[in-house]
Amino acid sequence: MKSLKRYQYERYAVLCNLAYPRVFKQTNYGFDPNGQRIIYNRHGKVMMRVLWSKRDEEAIVVIKGSHSVADWLLNLAMWKKHTRHLGLNYPIHAGFHYLMCQESQPGYNKDKLGLSVFERLLSYVIPLIEQGKRITITGHSSGGAIGCVLADMLETRYPLSIKRIVTFGQPAIGGYRFYQRYQLANRTYRVCCDLDIVTFLPPIPLYYWHVGKMLWLHNGKIYENTPTFIRLGRSLVSWLIRPFSYHLMSRYIRNKDFFDER
Repeated sequence: MKSLKRYQYERYAVLCNLAYPRVFKQTNYGFDPNGQRIIYNRHGKVMMRVLWSKRDEEAIVVIKGSHSVADWLLNLAMWKKHTRHLGLNYPIHAGFHYLMCQESQPGYNKDKLGLSVFERLLSYVIPLIEQGKRITITGHSSGGAIGCVLADMLETRYPLSIKRIVTFGQPAIGGYRFYQRYQLANRTYRVCCDLDIVTFLPPIPLYYWHVGKMLWLHNGKIYENTPTFIRLGRSLVSWLIRPFSYHLMSRYIRNKDFFDER
């Protein structure tokens, strides 16, 4: 697996952080004036941004994490639902399944009514793929989790269309069947910051599995694929004191200097 270079990490971390404000001026970050499409959730709130420029072969999908009480409550729906309608063959976390399959409110004049979030995403990225662009998906928290499944869906429909997946503070989304059948493990980077307790969720051992290469930012160093029990052992005391302080995107921005070009 190729390493995630420092400049790549910085770019994706910054974009993830900037996905949360309501207004995002994409031209300030090298994208075209018409190089942004916004995907809204059922309430008309920004959920994803698709960003691109004509001169770059990479288009980037940025996915926000849970940003409402209702979204956070969906984290508790820890049973599983199948993904056959996505063209995949494994069950995933029911709450995150709902986030992808909820109705997406139209945002542009040509948008059709009645499309789900994943269908809206397809309507924006398929033309970019047909233009020869490869897709990078990056997301924070639940956005990173559903990003893995959406990337797998796109890769199934359009082989080699996915360049990489970079997630920040991501909980697990699937079980062992997902772990076995996920196609993009060698292009997936799961960044965990210090003692972020969300990266250990859902708290059901062996029922949920992570995929890809784990990069752990801890005490000024980067650790690769550190066993869960070691990270968890170092996390418990801090979690009792500051349970979610390490989950904020600002922590990931702070730690961008840990990455070296390799």
